[in-house]
Amino acid sequence: MLLIKTRRDVLLAPLQAVSGIVERRHTLPILSNVLLEKRGEVLTLLATDIEIQITTSTPDIGGEGEGAVTVGARKLQEILRSLPETAEVSLVLEDRRLQVKAGRSRFNLQTLPADDFPSMTLSQGEARNLRLTQREFRQLLAQTHYSMASQDVRYYLNGLLLLLADGELRAVATDGHRLAYASMPLAAAAGAAGDDGESRQELILPRKTVVELNRLLADSDEPLVIDILPNQIRFQFGQISLVSKLIDGRFPDYQRVIPLTLKDVIRLQRSVLLQSMVRAAILTNEKFRGVRLVLAEGSLKIIAANAEQEEAQEEIEVDYSGEPLDVGFNVSYLLDVLNNSVGETIDWGFNDASSSALLTIPGNDRFKYVVMPMRI
Repeated sequence: MLLIKTRRDVLLAPLQAVSGIVERRHTLPILSNVLLEKRGEVLTLLATDIEIQITTSTPDIGGEGEGAVTVGARKLQEILRSLPETAEVSLVLEDRRLQVKAGRSRFNLQTLPADDFPSMTLSQGEARNLRLTQREFRQLLAQTHYSMASQDVRYYLNGLLLLLADGELRAVATDGHRLAYASMPLAAAAGAAGDDGESRQELILPRKTVVELNRLLADSDEPLVIDILPNQIRFQFGQISLVSKLIDGRFPDYQRVIPLTLKDVIRLQRSVLLQSMVRAAILTNEKFRGVRLVLAEGSLKIIAANAEQEEAQEEIEVDYSGEPLDVGFNVSYLLDVLNNSVGETIDWGFNDASSSALLTIPGNDRFKYVVMPMRI
């Protein structure tokens, strides 16, 4: 049965959109597959790992038949990628095998029944809706996602906190060594929270969900609809629908981590500081990645050393006349914030060598980055 006939790019783009969540190895073999379902001229693709599900549809698909089948997502993607961009591709289903045809190329892939595919069911209950642009939410994620933990036993740190309160949407991520906070205002039409306590809502997005959203969202003013459901969240944008379970846990009180008072603040050119950090990082210890920031009158030195007794030193002129300061930081934590900030300058606020530092963007009170010092 001829299921699909279309250009290679028409099929590859939606496949790439959904297959990012597909694990290479899984206890359930069918979870390595993507569900292809054709109804009329509309092709729907669906992938899931039980925790997250991504669906997308493509109209104007040729082919005489209708039906559904699951096939290895990564194999199909690699085949399509290897074909010429202008290739016409046909997918023919015969005897539980999917034949991919393009020119003189033929590939026969194993399939599994579509009825066995474990699609997620949306939670029943009252939903809360937010409407904003893809760019706004993508920027919120970009400013915070790098501070998430990856495999922490405190499972609630392996994700990102979304908080709706006081007419704002706030995002917070921390791995216990640093914390990134960003917020954006929500118009009433977007589903902003009011001043009553019931409007306040906290939810924790899994790390994998955040990574996929960061990959799929466009830097555009195209609409994004967020539906907050009991224990689930759904993001709808373009032709894509992403449903994710939420992490069940209590996120730490981020407000206690952000310093309320600072002894001093110095302003630095972000690009100059970034380039100096990149160079100094070359000679850091690969395991600890520590650099010393030595601040004196009119000067900031960035010093790195390693076990081979090699040393790097960078010096930057700064407007500072206070007491000398010698403090150590993980250079990776500093590079993360410098690479993901967009301002030309950055403010470094501090109290002493044993206290957390606060990095902010001048004129922007909606972003804060807290980083703990380390002994070197």
